[in-house]
Amino acid sequence: MKHQQIHPDNDMDRLGQQLSAKLSTASLDLGHDISERLRIARQLALKSRPPVVIMQRRMAGSVQSQGTLTGTPEEGLNLWSIFASALPILALVLGLLVLQDMQSDDVTSDIARIDAALLTDELPPDAYTDPGFVQFLKLQLVRTAAND
Repeated sequence: MKHQQIHPDNDMDRLGQQLSAKLSTASLDLGHDISERLRIARQLALKSRPPVVIMQRRMAGSVQSQGTLTGTPEEGLNLWSIFASALPILALVLGLLVLQDMQSDDVTSDIARIDAALLTDELPPDAYTDPGFVQFLKLQLVRTAAND
């Protein structure tokens, strides 16, 4: 069900047109000297009044019946709108590249640290794969924790 929207500006315009029509019909009955004085007073009033910039009410975006948010039709596809659309995607891609580089450096440094520890240790690397040695390390940890 669609509802007709009533704008207060339309009512104001209609009222102004009705008032203008009534004043125009009433001014026909006035004498020449009175109408000239009114014309001069109108011109003086317009000169003394500062210029008014007529602002057109525009919505920055409107919600369509399908629920999508769109800009004004006069906006068009210009360089700034393309740049504003591409900027978040560019920031996302750059962020992902930085994260990948940081994680790659962390993994590489962890592997290098483990390799350095294995190569500088007194035990051969095969000892770390022996199940008995793993049990020996666990017992050593329990004994040092009990002594502390």
